[in-house]
This record gives sequence, structure tokens and C-alpha cells, in this order.
Amino acid sequence: MLYTRKGDNGTTKTFGCDQRISKSSAIAEALGSLDEINSFLGICKVRSRKEELSIPDGTPVYKIIHEIQKNLFIIQAELAGASMSIDEPKVKELESIIDSIEKELKPIKSFFISGGIELAAFFDTARTIARRAERRVTAVSDEGRQEIKASTKAYLNRLSSVLYALARLTNHKFGITEESPNYK
Repeated sequence: MLYTRKGDNGTTKTFGCDQRISKSSAIAEALGSLDEINSFLGICKVRSRKEELSIPDGTPVYKIIHEIQKNLFIIQAELAGASMSIDEPKVKELESIIDSIEKELKPIKSFFISGGIELAAFFDTARTIARRAERRVTAVSDEGRQEIKASTKAYLNRLSSVLYALARLTNHKFGITEESPNYK
């Protein structure tokens, strides 16, 4: 059944907890932000598959995104109180992807105006949603409501970096020149 009526009063409960919490609580906000980035990555995955985008080592981007989506479910479970978390090798995997992409691109010397092709704009939007999710998870950790492992926090930080790298790579592969703001 897609509804239970139990949340009609603005409360919900998390994994392994019988106590109901407000849907506006820090944990509910963080879980919602993680769900939002995971859902938006679904769009990026479908579009990157359609565009046949791959990173320099030949790995299809849609496969990378699919792994990220699975890892986001692990982070949601950790946030909700399950005894699982992201481990350091998963952080290193993202770093390896970023390093591979950066070897193909010009070094960053300024901010860039989002856009180029649609898929690059989607990756930029995903990056901002990922940053929000990172802030929300950090708020839960800072409030001491739920312990979040350092490797999980690092993974969320790298997530926005890999999405930025993918936006840049997408524009590069399609011959779009990055444009810096002129602040005038």
C-alpha cells in the first residue's frame, strides 16, 4: 500500500525507531535531501546513457551514477540509524573518477557559468542538490542527533566535486567552451 495515514499529522519514523519524529526535523530534512539528489541523479543517469558519455578510462557515466545512487541509499540508512556506512574505499573511488576527468580538462582558474549542453546543466543542478544534502547531513551530525562517520561526510563532499567534474567533462566532450563570469 502506498499510504498508511500515519504521517497525516506531520510525523514519520526512521529505520529501527518506534518513536515518531516531525517531518520538519533535521533528520527528515537530511533524508529528504538525500532522496532528492538520488532521484535527480536518475535523470542524469538516463541522459548520460542516451549521450553515451564515458569518463577517460572508458567507464560509462551511467554506471558511475548508478553506483553513486546505491551509495546514497547506504548514507540514508546510516542517517536513519542503521549500522552501515560508506567506507573509505568508496571515497577513493570518487577521487579516482575526479582525477581521471581532471587529466582531460584545463585546470580551473575561476567559476564557470552553468549551461553548455542540457546534460551538463543537469550535472550542475545535481551538484547543488548534493551540496544541500551535505549541509543537511552535517546539520544532523552537528546537532548530535545521529553519529555520521567521517568517511560518509567525505563521500558527500566528493559527490559534489564528481558532479562538477562530470558537468565540465560533458561540455568538453561536446565542444562547449566554458565561460567565466565577468562580474560587470
